Amino acid sequence: MLSHSLDHGVLVITVHQDPGIGGRATLLMRISDLVRAYRPEPVVVLLDEPAARGAVVSVVLRVHRLCSRLGTLLSVATHSAPVRRALEANADTAGTRLVVHARADTAVAAAFAAAA
Repeated sequence: MLSHSLDHGVLVITVHQDPGIGGRATLLMRISDLVRAYRPEPVVVLLDEPAARGAVVSVVLRVHRLCSRLGTLLSVATHSAPVRRALEANADTAGTRLVVHARADTAVAAAFAAAA
C-alpha cells in the first residue's frame, strides 16, 4: 500500500494504491506513525496514479491536520490535476500550509529548501 524513504532529510512516503474506504483508517495510522517517528523532518507524500482517489485525498487532508499540530511541513505530489485541486480546496488553513506539486522531484526539493 505504501513505502517510505529519507531523501536529504525529507521523509518521502509513497502511496502506491487506493486502500478504498475500508482501508482508509489503516493508511492514516501508518502515515501518522511515520510522521511522528521522523519528526521534525519535513514530509512529502507522493501519490502514484492508482492511489490518486477520494479515500487517499481524505487521508492526506487528515495527515495535514496532524502535521499542522506538530509544526511539520507537509507537501504532496500527484500528477492528477483534479486531486491537486481537491487537496488545495479542502486543506486546513489554520495551521501550516499544505503545499501541492505536480512533480515528485519538485516537492522533495522544495521541502528540503524549506527545512534548511
